[in-house]
Amino acid sequence: MAIRAVLWDIDDTIFDYATADRAGMRRHLRDEGLTGAFSGVEQALARWQEATAEHWARFSAGEVSWDVQRRDRVRTFLGVPLGDEEADAWFERYLAHYEAAWALFPDTVPVLDLLAGDYRHGVLSNSSLHNQDRKLRVLGVRDRFEAVVCAADIGVSKPEAAAFHAACDALGLAPREVAYVGDQPDIDARGAADAGLLGVWLDRLGLGGRPELPRITALDQLPALLRADTRFGAPDSFG
Repeated sequence: MAIRAVLWDIDDTIFDYATADRAGMRRHLRDEGLTGAFSGVEQALARWQEATAEHWARFSAGEVSWDVQRRDRVRTFLGVPLGDEEADAWFERYLAHYEAAWALFPDTVPVLDLLAGDYRHGVLSNSSLHNQDRKLRVLGVRDRFEAVVCAADIGVSKPEAAAFHAACDALGLAPREVAYVGDQPDIDARGAADAGLLGVWLDRLGLGGRPELPRITALDQLPALLRADTRFGAPDSFG
């Protein structure tokens, strides 16, 4: 059966999360007077990313709430047992800098325009609807997606098959009719494939090394891959 819709990951797929995160934290460290607390900005950024990964994993596993993981990221980063209000305020100040750096990747809107006539579109994110819906609106592309499905709201996250199936249900389509595009080979592409979708790895860094996965290195390669549908023998890499 032909692909009728594309489900999208957001962060580091259509939205340049890594650049925004780094730029926002760099400015936040400066304004908080914390640049000297680390051996350099790069060390501080690495610590923030480690804290984010640690506590995001706890949230994804259902161990803590959205607000708790944010507060604990701040506490781990600073190494200080802040109260909830203090941690919330610190995170909000960081968030203002991070959001000021928000931007889509340059190839996002062109590919959405190119695919608009032939495919329906939705989002599946391991975040919260409150966070991602607002992000898409600020970035000016919320109206491109029929459905936005997020782990925090459905109670299951990628790479669990139930997460992908929930997003397919939101579109009213069978998994075999849907492609999923994301930047993580296992969480996104492999997880989608195991759930019966066409899983596409967006390998923007050109890492390669996963020949079993349909792979593209830029979004302008996606239309040709969708037309070929690599589950039926087309080349697995357009990079």
